[in-house]
Amino acid sequence: MTPATQAAHFINNRWTAPASGATLPVVDPSDGDIFAYLARGNAADIEAAVRAARTAHDGGDGPWGRFSAVERGRLMMKLAQAVVDHAEELALLECRDTGKPLAQARADTASFARYFEYYAGACDKLHGETLPYQRGYTVMTLRCAHGVTGHIIPWNYPMQIFGRSVGAALAAGNACVVKPAEDACLSLLKFAELAAAAGLPPGALNIVTGFGHEAGAALAAHPDIDHISFTGSPATGSVVAQAAAANHRPVTLELGGKSPQLVFADADLEAAIPVLVAAIIQNAGQTCSAGSRVLVEEAVHDEVVQRLAAAFAALRVGPGQADLDCGPVINARQRARVQGYIDQARAEGLQVAGTGTLAAAAPQSGFYVLPTVFANVPPAHRLAQEEVFGPVLATAPFTDEADAVRLANGTPYGLVAGLWTRDGARQLRMARKLHAGQVFINNYGAGGGVELPFGGVKHSGYGREKGFEALLGFTSLKTVAIRHD
Repeated sequence: MTPATQAAHFINNRWTAPASGATLPVVDPSDGDIFAYLARGNAADIEAAVRAARTAHDGGDGPWGRFSAVERGRLMMKLAQAVVDHAEELALLECRDTGKPLAQARADTASFARYFEYYAGACDKLHGETLPYQRGYTVMTLRCAHGVTGHIIPWNYPMQIFGRSVGAALAAGNACVVKPAEDACLSLLKFAELAAAAGLPPGALNIVTGFGHEAGAALAAHPDIDHISFTGSPATGSVVAQAAAANHRPVTLELGGKSPQLVFADADLEAAIPVLVAAIIQNAGQTCSAGSRVLVEEAVHDEVVQRLAAAFAALRVGPGQADLDCGPVINARQRARVQGYIDQARAEGLQVAGTGTLAAAAPQSGFYVLPTVFANVPPAHRLAQEEVFGPVLATAPFTDEADAVRLANGTPYGLVAGLWTRDGARQLRMARKLHAGQVFINNYGAGGGVELPFGGVKHSGYGREKGFEALLGFTSLKTVAIRHD
C-alpha cells in the first residue's frame, strides 16, 4: 500500500492505525475533490511515537543512538539517493497535495534531496572545542544530541521544511517525531517508507498525522520531547512555545513575514522585475519569505508599477499538474481569507495595478485566487502590515534611504529583505540597517540556499534553520573539565 491509499501513522518503521480509528480527508486544491484519507492522530498516537523515538535513541545506547557520526552520514546519503530515485513520484504527490505547479514541486523535491546530501556531509564535522583554562586542567566542550526532537511541519513546503528541520536533527543524532499539517503530508509519509527501506532504524523517524489542536498540541506539550521545531503562524507559535516552556524545552520558531524588496532608481529593472513577480507568486504566495511588499524610489515608482502590472497581466493560474505560473491556494478557508484581503482593499479604493488570468480549463471547484498587485499602498494599511499568505503584492514609494529603511522595518515581522541597487556603499549600509534574518542584494532567495542559515527577528521568530547553523540548534553544549595535576 502507499500513503495515498491508507490512513495510518508511521511509527517504529510500521504503518500504525490511529488509536481513535478516526480519519481525515485529503482534498486536491486544484478541483476540491477528496482523493485520500489520513489518520487523525491524538495524544495516544503521539505517546506511541515518542516512546518509539526514545527507545531508538535511549541516551545514545539505542539502535539509532549507537550510530557513529560517520555511519549517520552514510545513511543520510542513502536517504538523499532514495529521494532522487523516487523524485517524480514525490513531486506528483506534492503537486496534488498542495496544488503547486508541477515544476515547483519538482524543484522542491530536488531541494529535499539536497538537504540530506548537505547534512550527510556535515555529520562528522559537528564538534566541540578545547578551551584554555587554569594550569592543571584540560577543558573541552562536546556537542550532544538533544535526544528526541519534535517537528511541526506546515502545508506550504512539506518536503523542504521537513528536509531542513528533520534532516538537521537526524544528522545531529536525534530521533524525531513529526506532526505534518493535515492539509499536505503525503510526500512525507512516502519518504518515511523510503527511509525505513534505506536502513533507518525503527523509531528514528516517526510521523503522526492529524490536526494541530490535537496531535500537534500533544507533541508540543509532551514532557519527553527534548526540543521542538515549529514553522507556522505567530499566534500558533506562541502557543507551541508556551507548551514547551512548561517543560523547559528549547524551541526553534519560524513564523512568517511581510518581507520588503527595496528598488532604488539605479537598479537593473530588467533583472529585478521577473524576480519581484516570482517572489510573490511562487506557491501562490503561500511562502513565509514571500516578497509581499515592493518599496520603490519615487523617481522610478510609476515605471516599476507599470512593469509589474504588465507582468501580472501575463500570469496564468490553473491546476498544479497543468504547470502554469500559479496554482490554487491550499483550501477553501485560505481562498476566502486571501480573497477577503483583496476585496476589502478594492472596496476601500486602493488602486489595483494588475491581475493574472484564470485558465479556461481550471475547475470552478478549485481554490483559485488571481495574483493581484496594488499600487501606492499606505504603510499603515493591513496589506502593508499583515501576512496575507497569498499572491497579493503591495507597492509603495519612498523618498530616500532613511525613508526606505523606515518603511522596510515598519512591520512586526523581520524574516527576509531584498535590495536592488548598483551602489556598493548603499548595499552595505542598507544590509546592516534592515531588520531581517536574511538580506538579498540584487537577487531574492539565492535559489533556495540549503547552505544559508534561515530564520527571523521580531514576530518572524527565533533560532535558525538551514546551513550548518541548524545543527547547533539540534544539539546541546556540554563542558567537560579534567583536572590532571
